[in-house]
Parts: sequence; C-alpha cells; structure tokens
Amino acid sequence: MISHCFVRLIMQHYKDLHVSRVLTRRSIGTLGDFPLPETLTNSIDELIAHSDIIVECTGDVFFGTEVIERAFEAGLPVVTVNAELQVTTGSYLAGKGLLTEAEGDQPGSLAALREEALQMGFQPLVYGNMKGYLNHDPSREEMAYWSKRQGISIEQTTSFTDGTKVQIEQVVVGNGFGATITRRGLEGLASTDLNRSGNILGLIADGIGQPIVDYVLPSGYPAGGVFLVCRHDQEQAPAIEYFKLGPGPYYVLTRPFHLCSLEVGKTVRRVLAGGGVLLNNSTEPTLGVAAIAKRDMRAGDMISRGIGGFDVRGEAVRLADELDHVPIGLLRNTVLKRAVEQGQLITFDDIEIQPSRALDLVFQQRQKVMERGQLRSQPDGIVQQVQEQ
Repeated sequence: MISHCFVRLIMQHYKDLHVSRVLTRRSIGTLGDFPLPETLTNSIDELIAHSDIIVECTGDVFFGTEVIERAFEAGLPVVTVNAELQVTTGSYLAGKGLLTEAEGDQPGSLAALREEALQMGFQPLVYGNMKGYLNHDPSREEMAYWSKRQGISIEQTTSFTDGTKVQIEQVVVGNGFGATITRRGLEGLASTDLNRSGNILGLIADGIGQPIVDYVLPSGYPAGGVFLVCRHDQEQAPAIEYFKLGPGPYYVLTRPFHLCSLEVGKTVRRVLAGGGVLLNNSTEPTLGVAAIAKRDMRAGDMISRGIGGFDVRGEAVRLADELDHVPIGLLRNTVLKRAVEQGQLITFDDIEIQPSRALDLVFQQRQKVMERGQLRSQPDGIVQQVQEQ
C-alpha cells in the first residue's frame, strides 16, 4: 500500500521528481496493478544504478538492512518508512550513511512537530502517540476480519492491535531525541482529556528530570495523531494563555493526523535539499523493544514471526536493564531451547536463532552499549584517560 500510494503521489504532485526504479521481491508479472509497472525490478544493482535517493518501505528488517547497506556502499541517502528496521539495525546503519525515517508515520510526524515546537521556543518534555485500540492478545479470527476490512496485511493488523507497533515507534523517537521510558511497556494512559493526560505525563517527566516517550488511549476524542507536552519561558505564559493553550506550565501541542505515504515526499525533498536527518534510532540508543511471550510455550516450539505474530508482542525496555533481551524484529522461524511462560521476556538464552546480517549488527550494537555502560560506571578521571587515549 505504501509504495503504491507514494509512487502515485510523486507522479501526480511532485513534477520535479522522477521515480526511476521500484525494487520488489515478487514476480513482476503478478503486479499488473502497479502505477508504474515499467519501473519494477528484482535487482538491487539496477535500483542503485538508477537512483539518487532510496525510499525503503518494506517493513522488513532483514531485506531492508541488505538494501540500505548496498545503498550506503554507493553513497546514496536513504529515507525509510520502516520503524521496525530503525529500532533493530538502524543504530548501526545510522553511523554508515544518511538514514532518516520519513514524516508521515507517527515517529516522523512527532519529529516534524518537535522541529516546529523548538522554533517557537517550546521545550519538549513528552513525545506522545495516540492509539485508538489495544488488545495484547487478539485472536487470528479477529485479525483476519480486520485485515480484510482495512485492506492491510494480517501481520500489520496484528502488530497495530497488540501494541507492538506503538512500542517500536516510541522507542525510535526516544532514541532519536534522548528521551526515556518510565517503565517497561510505557504507561499507556487511558485518556478522556488530552490536556489532563498531558499534564500528568509532563509531571512524570519533570519528576525524573528527562523527557519521556509514551502514548495515550483516547476515549471521547479522535485517535490517530501525535502530541508533545512542552514547557516555555515563564515570561511568555500570559501570551500563550491568550493563544488558548492554557495557563501552563505544561502546554500540549497536537498534530491530529499522520498521513503515511502522502507525507513521505516532504522528507525526500528535505534530504535532496541538504536538510539532513529528520529522525533515526541514533548511534547511541538507550531503548529497545523486547519480545514478550503471548502464551505458554514449550522447548522446541517455533516462533514463526515476532512483529505481527501470535506468539510474542513487543514492549519498550531500557537497554541497560535488559541487555540480553531479543529484539522482536529479529524473530522469524525461531525455535525455543526451553519453555517460556506467558508474559515472560524472551532472551537469547531461550532461543536457537538463525544467523543473519541483522543479527550480526544487533550484536555489534549491543557490544557498544556494554562498552558505554562500562565507561560511564568508572570514576571521571578514568573516563578522561580513556578519551585521551
């Protein structure tokens, strides 16, 4: 859906841009409804040879990582609509080339709202997502029904419903902007009034002395947007109250929509104009998304897929607290070495995981996290000596 809509957008509304190639793993002969069938290719080499910028929107961690590494070898910038990849291998990739998540999905929309807020002098304390519905363990029958009704895959439908996607999105935002979480899995406040919920989250962020990422479950007002909770200069309080944002000290700024593929072109233009990164998972992440068992499973059972599957769901964790967690984006056809209980966090000791480039990159990044933690635990003088060497 994303690629179809994005290509139509460029064709009809971006006359200065040209879609040269579209990479697909499917048989080209089966894609007769694609808006630019002559651009389709199964060759990464052909894609790269005819491109100035790559838009990666597969939602696939493994294939997306392969394509992005090839693009960086050719010196091409990459725009993603793939928070799943960002949170899994994105921190490694962000150190190898220009990698940015696009405006349109919630993380990019939050990043754009943040830029506007900063230019107006606001100081973000809370990066918030609005989630319309949550069921941690939906049935296959429910997901098949909603998948057909909404015209998206059952995997996407499941990851949206069980909360995995919002956890992934908020972790990318937190890593990108130096925000943290208050607890594993986020607060996820039930909300009938966004201003009241925003004030609660603002108090929490102030209490821990660091910006946070979280989400609300709206009731009585529309979901689907993003919001910030901010502070501003005390001298501006009378003017801001006059502008109908209330007396402060917390101000809620909302963007009540995210239009996915219709907004990606803005980030493409940004990069081509030299505007740089809108958002990525950063090269020094502090948060990850762990896999949590949805049911009791025995040794020898297979987790067919992590994100969007019926065996596990994702929860945000602090890397320092759960360094041995398995990033949910790595799980596909993964056999359990030992039994796990419903609600248990899956670790690398629990599974037989298949080798992959993505796994190698995750272990490289994990080693860096360990090294940073060791440095920060040393006295200041020792850290200074290490830096000087």
